[in-house]
Amino acid sequence: MNKQTILLAAMLATGFITSHASAAGQSAQDAAARYDSDKKLCADEREASLRMQCLRDAKATYTKAMESAKPASQANGHAVCATCGKVTSVHVTEQAGQGGALGVVAGGVAGALLGHQVGGGTGRDLATVAGAAGGAYAGNQVEKKMTAKKVWTVAVQYENGRQARFTFDKDPGMVAGDKVKNAGHSIVRY
Repeated sequence: MNKQTILLAAMLATGFITSHASAAGQSAQDAAARYDSDKKLCADEREASLRMQCLRDAKATYTKAMESAKPASQANGHAVCATCGKVTSVHVTEQAGQGGALGVVAGGVAGALLGHQVGGGTGRDLATVAGAAGGAYAGNQVEKKMTAKKVWTVAVQYENGRQARFTFDKDPGMVAGDKVKNAGHSIVRY
């Protein structure tokens, strides 16, 4: 290795440490200027393998500096709001209700009364039991339908790329394209 290669390696290492330590404060312009300077230094290297290694190191340093600057700001220059986003969709679905004892008992009694009206003797007893069982099932299903409710699911795409879904028991009044931000475990328009 010649003096120039050692000097270049030392400069790149120093540049990497400096850029790593102060990556948050280094702007994209500074990183680009540093990369151009490093490429010129690499071009002076006589051996192709050392020149390529120098270019790889310079590119790696540049890439790290750009990645560390990326979270602080977006391409358009404004700060990223981790809790701000945009509504991408709103879906309304019907959530099945719960069947309870009331539906089972009421349906069973009604079914038994209707079943008791059919036939006579043992047939009447079987019809009463079958009516009670069928009525209990039907009563349970009716109660589930009566207690069903609508649920609104709002999908959000955050500025930092994260996605989330929020559910509401009543219409939140949001549509796709609304700007929202987190408010506790929910979201609000802003």
